[in-house]
Amino acid sequence: MKESKFSLRVDLKTYMMVIALVAIWLIFTGITGGTFLSPRNLSNLFRQSVFTSILAIGMVMVIITGHIDLSAGSLAGLTGGIVSILHVWRGWNPYPSIAVTLIVGLALGLWNGYWVAYKKVPAFIVTLGGLLVFRGALVGITKGTTIGPMGELFRYIGKGYLPQYGGIILAVGGSAYFLYVQYRTRKGRLKYDFEVLPIHLEILKCVAAVTLIAVFVSVMNSYQGVPVPLIGLLVLFFIFSFVTKNTVFGRHIYAIGGNSEAAQMSGINVARTTLLVFVLNGLMAAIGGILMTARLNAASVAAGQNAELDAIAACVIGGTSLMGGIGSVGGAVIGAVVMASLDNGMSLLNVPMFWQSIVKGLVLVLAVWFDVSSTKK
Repeated sequence: MKESKFSLRVDLKTYMMVIALVAIWLIFTGITGGTFLSPRNLSNLFRQSVFTSILAIGMVMVIITGHIDLSAGSLAGLTGGIVSILHVWRGWNPYPSIAVTLIVGLALGLWNGYWVAYKKVPAFIVTLGGLLVFRGALVGITKGTTIGPMGELFRYIGKGYLPQYGGIILAVGGSAYFLYVQYRTRKGRLKYDFEVLPIHLEILKCVAAVTLIAVFVSVMNSYQGVPVPLIGLLVLFFIFSFVTKNTVFGRHIYAIGGNSEAAQMSGINVARTTLLVFVLNGLMAAIGGILMTARLNAASVAAGQNAELDAIAACVIGGTSLMGGIGSVGGAVIGAVVMASLDNGMSLLNVPMFWQSIVKGLVLVLAVWFDVSSTKK
């Protein structure tokens, strides 16, 4: 068994963004006189972060493979427009409306991926073209109008809350899942004589995580309950965390981003894997578009505008390297929460919009600088 200070340093680097997020929360809490950490504001904050987080989950896989997607926001806006047209204008039931919209997202992701993977057109150009095409298509199919209101199901998945007992079940299930994953991970690392945390620090980490989950659910229940959109994000987070960390497909993504030629020579089908990454990214953009439309209770031609930039920034702030090969779903989601926290806190302080853009831009540059500096060390 190996239990060394090196393992502790790795964990501290992994959770550095969490520490930065806590610092941001404490600063805004002090400036706003405690309003920032009120149950109502935290509920709004997490609900606001869902859309960017979902886009970031898809985007992080694209960036890890060494590519970029500038069309994700426009694709989300287009799919949001499609689901609203089917449901509001055509009178379709919500379920087939959602199903068709998800298929469209997959198809458009396939379109992007085909040109990148098989025609070798740079992803920057393909997705820049996609940005223009999807935004133009959105304006065309909606005729430049806002389409709404959405039905009851959409309002629930966009603005609804779990009942208190649902939050308690979520806390128990989430805690049990976390403990199980930690146990399996530690057991596997010990089996192959890898480095692990000392047992007392492992226990402390588990206790802290379970306490955090319990506090979170308690705070949400003290307002109106855990937001339903957040449940969808958690499901997607666990699915794609598992896919990227524990599957052959996930290992191939990192291998391609690390060295595409070496991955090809080792037997990895680089083109097919790249295509699948863009297809999944299209699916995530469609899911984000549906949830955004549900939350706003309408679709508009401005929906999702510049959202891809927020998603890219969330990935980078969360530790994803734009050179490829490095990144995680968890880091991307934390980065999205950081972005939402900055927006939320500065809005509470009535900071002008131009200052909000300046601050977020500086945070992005500092995050990249910190990542580059720590990598060199």
